Amino acid sequence: MISKMMGLVLWDLLSVLLCAPVLLAACPARCECSEPALTVKCVSKDLQNIPTGIPGYTRNLFITGNHISRIGPESFKGLDNLTTLSLSNNGIRELESQAFSSLHSLLHLDLSSNQLTLIHPEAFVIPGGVLRELNLSGALLHHSSGTDLARSLRWGTLGELRGLDLSGNGLAHLPSCMFSHLPSLRRLRLANNSLVVLKNGTFSGLEWLEELDLTRNSFRTFQGESLGELEALPGAQLLLGQNPFTCSCSIGGFARWLNGSRGRVADAARLVCAFPAELQNTSLLETDELARACRAGQGADLALQTSYVFLGVVLGFVGVVFLFVLYLNRKGIKRWMFDTRDACREALEGYHYRMEIDSDPRLAQVSTTSDL
Repeated sequence: MISKMMGLVLWDLLSVLLCAPVLLAACPARCECSEPALTVKCVSKDLQNIPTGIPGYTRNLFITGNHISRIGPESFKGLDNLTTLSLSNNGIRELESQAFSSLHSLLHLDLSSNQLTLIHPEAFVIPGGVLRELNLSGALLHHSSGTDLARSLRWGTLGELRGLDLSGNGLAHLPSCMFSHLPSLRRLRLANNSLVVLKNGTFSGLEWLEELDLTRNSFRTFQGESLGELEALPGAQLLLGQNPFTCSCSIGGFARWLNGSRGRVADAARLVCAFPAELQNTSLLETDELARACRAGQGADLALQTSYVFLGVVLGFVGVVFLFVLYLNRKGIKRWMFDTRDACREALEGYHYRMEIDSDPRLAQVSTTSDL
């Protein structure tokens, strides 16, 4: 009996030893796998491609800090359970069509800090459209890639997307209706771009938006279409700080709107003038001071205009006097002009005569003889 039990124990040990290489092989080379945490990490391993052999149990996959240039439809085959995928800081340049189509359970996708230059219109087509969070902050190599991005957002199956981060991409403009196919979007981050104005229809379709971050852009004021776009998002909390607001007379409308919308603009108390220098760091909520500065500026402009008018009158008067003096002395001036003309004519005739003598040897000899 004891020998039989010992045989079973030895068989179990032998089975473990034989299976150990298989278990170790289940984790891709240069990656760390944790089955209890359902997580695989391949961080800063100098990978050139998405590693093969990622365990099927994986729900959280972190492949960051590598040198992967493209993502294709074959990159994540067999990972039906994956819910969180981080591909940040890999130098990714191209997202091919159906790049994430095999990830039926994907909820969170992080593509931040890459160098995307080509985004296929169907790059974000994911069966079931379950994606909730998409991070593309600092992901575009050129701001011109925003056109490809807008097309991919339109063609993708992102109807259930709740959060979209596009900050730090140098975007100078947003195409009209760029977000119209994201009806469930709650959070939109556009911080640290180069936006100057919001065109009519920029945020069309975002009826449920709760947070809009426009900090650190290039807005000098919000008026006309731009202000209308903010008004079209009554349920959204707005962040507008760290923009170079120019406090000229044209900012009065925005300042009044801001005072009436403090509940919607979370950082309203921190919005200050960047230009001109004399109003730098003045709160935009201080509409009285802005109005006084505007009136003072208008007064200064009026004084300057008045001085220009006075100078013009003086110069005009001097011109009239000069012309009048010329008129009174017209006969003397005419005589002086005739005398000057005659003197110039005589000088030219003498010069011409002397040239003829010098050019003719016979006349030069006669002239010499007469001199003797």
